[in-house]
Amino acid sequence: MNQFWLEISSNRFYKRLLKEPLSYVAGAVLLAVFATAHLAVFSKGWGVTSAFADWGAWIYELFGGNVDKWAYFGSEKAQKTLSSGFMNDGGSIRNLGIVLGALLATLFASEFKIKKIKSKKQVVAAVLGGLLMGYGARLANGCNIGALFTAISSLSLSGWIFGAFLFVGAFIGSKLLAKFFM
Repeated sequence: MNQFWLEISSNRFYKRLLKEPLSYVAGAVLLAVFATAHLAVFSKGWGVTSAFADWGAWIYELFGGNVDKWAYFGSEKAQKTLSSGFMNDGGSIRNLGIVLGALLATLFASEFKIKKIKSKKQVVAAVLGGLLMGYGARLANGCNIGALFTAISSLSLSGWIFGAFLFVGAFIGSKLLAKFFM
């Protein structure tokens, strides 16, 4: 079995497709193809963060909560999504595929590493940053996939506005990162 992996790892196609990073052009083309296929199959733009709201509702209901009266889950469509469950929700399956695909890509490229946490400050910053990004994505009605890529490809002005503020946020965030964590 070990010999098999040695032979695979020296194969030029394996190196080209799974070990070396894609070029920006190849990544852009793949994003365009997947976004177009998603639009053709589902008749709606590709989004990520809406499923996370459903996940939160499922977890809340698991602990005895009820989201029926919440405005976000008040529509018939939202109620149908919640009642059908995780495995019947396309957004949840796509998000799970993104996470598993990223893990597989990291494993195939031999780049998976478990890093030691350096300080409590690092944990607090990561948790706070993740919560703020999630909150911001819900306020903006999408993340970089739905509110940026899908909106721009649909010729929506909102995508360009989102992109401008995304750039401003990344600039400020990188300055804060450099000041407090470097």
